[in-house]
Amino acid sequence: MGGRCRPTARLLRCQMMSRRWLPRARCLWVVAIVLGWWFTAGISPTQPGVSAQATHTVRIATLAPRGTPLIDQLQRWDREIRQHTGGQVRLQIFAGGVAGDEGVVVRKMRDGQLDAAAVTTTGLGLIARSVLVLGAPGLITDYAELDHVRERLAPRFDRIFDEAGYRLLGWGDAGRIRIFSNRRVLQPQDLRAARPWVWRENPLMVEFVREAGANGVPMGLPEVYPALQTGQIDTVFSSALGVVGFQWFTRLRYMGGQSSGVVVGALVIKKETLERLPPGARDFLIRTAADFAGSSRLQALGRELDDRAFSSLQRRGVEVLDMQSHRGAWERTGRAVRERLAGRVYPRELLDEVESLVAEVRAR
Repeated sequence: MGGRCRPTARLLRCQMMSRRWLPRARCLWVVAIVLGWWFTAGISPTQPGVSAQATHTVRIATLAPRGTPLIDQLQRWDREIRQHTGGQVRLQIFAGGVAGDEGVVVRKMRDGQLDAAAVTTTGLGLIARSVLVLGAPGLITDYAELDHVRERLAPRFDRIFDEAGYRLLGWGDAGRIRIFSNRRVLQPQDLRAARPWVWRENPLMVEFVREAGANGVPMGLPEVYPALQTGQIDTVFSSALGVVGFQWFTRLRYMGGQSSGVVVGALVIKKETLERLPPGARDFLIRTAADFAGSSRLQALGRELDDRAFSSLQRRGVEVLDMQSHRGAWERTGRAVRERLAGRVYPRELLDEVESLVAEVRAR
């Protein structure tokens, strides 16, 4: 971003104005603040009175680039951990996608090359497949529903990650999922004439495009911008925040006025990493994680930035399409996908439980 752009107050404006952002490096991933709230790069300086020689390093990967307002939180967390442990434990952050796409990051955690990661729906599904129920098309469509489901099912999700060998340290989200395209996509059948991107490791996206009768183009996240440039794809599913962060908006003309879900994310750490830490340090890291990785203030900030990104895209001429008159068709498509994936991706009874909780919110 240039040296004159400050990461907090003017983050969004800097992203929209800077033409020197490289989509596969510096841009890789504001979807987490796009992916909503996470943190990035660099280790904070050693604090006065704290030993510079750490005996335990927790390696965390994220696609989030430098310049997000949340980097301060991660650096603060690192300082707190170093101070509390006398310099024994530190965080090492691999930011901006330098550790790879989410699929690569999850594989590196399994291989012992990484200890923790801030990932979105795709990465979470590779760790604990049934968590993908939170991103089932058309199921959870706004923040109130998502908050209610995660709060009520917190013990269950904790257990799901535990059984997979991970500890859930904090939830996040990165804006509302919309359809962005160079075509006027108003109803599912309009996707048949489009060339939509499909994240190859995300079964939700694959099945949704298939149900709509479209031919998706599978590729990893870093390949999306070049594919938009060449016309290999012309449609993406993302939040406004993600489209701005990756600079995809420069290649897109239309965006849906209605959203079909929320970009879900979380910070997870391997249980075996926690077990290697000194007991006091382990307890401190777990106890303070929510303050730095899942606080309501950070969550609210990510949601606000997505709203601002949506408004900014409008001002830059991206046309908003009102898809409300075709709401029934979108709901039928989403329902068909959810039913098809029940028993394959997530348990049927978990889907039923989430649907019941969503209905409680809508009934209010």
